[in-house]
Amino acid sequence: MLMEVKNQLKVSLLAIKYAVMREMLNKVTFITNIIFMILNNASFIIQWLILFSLKDNVGGYSFKQVMLLWGIASATYGFAHFFFKKAFSLSDTINNGKLDVYLVQPKNVLLSAICTDVDVSAIGDMLYGYIMLFVYGFNISSFLLFTLFVICGGLIITCVSVILNSLSFWFQKSDIIADTGNSLMTNIATYPEGIFKGVVKILLFTLIPVGIANYLPVKIISEFNIYLFVIVIGVTILFIMLAFIIFNKGLKKYSSSNLMIARI
Repeated sequence: MLMEVKNQLKVSLLAIKYAVMREMLNKVTFITNIIFMILNNASFIIQWLILFSLKDNVGGYSFKQVMLLWGIASATYGFAHFFFKKAFSLSDTINNGKLDVYLVQPKNVLLSAICTDVDVSAIGDMLYGYIMLFVYGFNISSFLLFTLFVICGGLIITCVSVILNSLSFWFQKSDIIADTGNSLMTNIATYPEGIFKGVVKILLFTLIPVGIANYLPVKIISEFNIYLFVIVIGVTILFIMLAFIIFNKGLKKYSSSNLMIARI
């Protein structure tokens, strides 16, 4: 079992490596995409500087905590879109019969399908996240926790996308639901938790797990809490399991398009 997991991870990392090598054929474009993504994210600091010049906190967050929230949101988004880019267009792969090429391989179909390409600009998102960590206040413990939560948050974002996109096995046009869910996960993540109330706040810790991927990590890094830490790890594992279960159940309903596609 462990050997199978090791082999699958090795294959997935090789796929990512070759995807990066393809992108690096044009080094100028490669570097430019990264730099401009960092600058794009940094531009939003101005709006927060203006807001915090008017009041001491926003939604219970200080300026440094908002920067930490932005760092986690940016880095988790970057992690998910760099390592699992195809998870966010999985419905297209399913609807157009493009899973055929992965079904004939002796490797996990889901991992093979979502790890075949990378988003270069996502590197800029990850780098920006660590820049914000330095703005918040760098030390070894915060760096380790931040890195762990980036991985957990990235996996949660990816799994939510896989679950929503997997609805395409059963329903037509479910890609609209997936796109909406992905947008909500991305857009809400950069706003302080305190501005959301009632039912909306409950949704952010359940159906739209922004609270687990972003808000709890901010609290834990600010003041470590073992119970919240366990919740983040546990929910991450839960979403990973749900993503594989739902995708594999849907895969049984998959109809081949008999496309002759060579994967290079």
